[in-house]
Amino acid sequence: MSQNTGKYIIIAGLILLVLGTVVYFLGDKLHWLGRLPGDIRVERENFKFFFPITTMILLSGLLNLIIFLVRKILN
Repeated sequence: MSQNTGKYIIIAGLILLVLGTVVYFLGDKLHWLGRLPGDIRVERENFKFFFPITTMILLSGLLNLIIFLVRKILN
């Protein structure tokens, strides 16, 4: 492995640490996450189906932005 791989692993760990801290302390404030317009929810008597498409798109865009910024900083 190269040094760049080590840097990426350290940065990923720091990002996970920050995200975990945010969820731990602000979890009650993030109740809207997963309940955005466009998230598919089907609930019946013996069946529940949940597909958070809008939330996944939002988180994917945010994660791509973070990765882009980290790569700009490291290079």
